[in-house]
Amino acid sequence: MVTETEKRAISTIVIVIAMQEEAIPLIKKFNLSQDTNPLFPKGVPWVRYHGIYRDLNINLIWPGKDLNLGVNSVCTVSASLVTYASIQALKPDLIINTGTSGGFKAKGACIGDVYIASDVAFHDRRIPIPVYDAYGVGARRSFSTPNLLKALNLKVAKLSTGDSLDMSPEDEVFITANGATLKDMEGAAVTYVAYLLSVPAIFIKAVTDIIDGDKPTAEEFRQNLAAVTVALDAAVTQVIDFISGKSMLEL
Repeated sequence: MVTETEKRAISTIVIVIAMQEEAIPLIKKFNLSQDTNPLFPKGVPWVRYHGIYRDLNINLIWPGKDLNLGVNSVCTVSASLVTYASIQALKPDLIINTGTSGGFKAKGACIGDVYIASDVAFHDRRIPIPVYDAYGVGARRSFSTPNLLKALNLKVAKLSTGDSLDMSPEDEVFITANGATLKDMEGAAVTYVAYLLSVPAIFIKAVTDIIDGDKPTAEEFRQNLAAVTVALDAAVTQVIDFISGKSMLEL
């Protein structure tokens, strides 16, 4: 049954992005301003940038920097918290989780490739008890966007999420079972919250490092971050331009 929300034009978008380096190009592209009257609880480092781009109310949410260590607040806990708080405060029509990821060359991934994630799951929540095992993996489909994919000719792949940059042998088993081409540190957490609160979510990920390659992951990530962020910025802009003026049903 089609709801009125699905039929009306998309108005408010929340973009959840983990790293300042990934966020800055989009803040500039969409001419977003930092919120001077924060919507979030006092004391949290979360930052909202907002503005109107074409006919869309865009809200880019960055979890900010860790209050003790001064590094980007990456990983699943921060991602789930800011997603929940943003939905409660802004009531978005759509969530876009974007950022960088690792990719598997065995699955065809190359540095700089940009993907839309069709499915998202965890690979580091191992609970070897019947039913709890499936809960731990938490596999879910992302919101289907067949028209967007056709129009923009974007690659599609499955995404697997965990809280570690490296990959243990146990992680590899679960990532393989998830059928994932991509590995990140936020996606499945965003999916979980979006699913709980019935908000459609899509995932745009750009590959900075080849997990099954011959270079150390951390080194390759740092080496490619700036250049890959340019490709990510271009893809997100294409997606936003396509969304403008359309309903959820038209995606």
